[in-house]
Amino acid sequence: MGAVVSCIQSLFRTIGSVLMAIINGIGNILHAIISGVVTFIDILISFLTCGYCGGRHRSTTGTRRRGFGRRRHHATTSTI
Repeated sequence: MGAVVSCIQSLFRTIGSVLMAIINGIGNILHAIISGVVTFIDILISFLTCGYCGGRHRSTTGTRRRGFGRRRHHATTSTI
């Protein structure tokens, strides 16, 4: 009789795991969709408020760029 109860418990545990996996999958899909919509609206608002035109050029990391390309400054030393 104990084997039957153990089998039934295992069956319910498996069904619970499957349902939780389905719920987690739906949650991840909704999270991705909402994140995409928020990013799209952010880009749209930034474009409409001259975020990509005029003098406000931003890099992909969100920090301001100071010019086009890298400028390297080298320190020079002199012997006395």
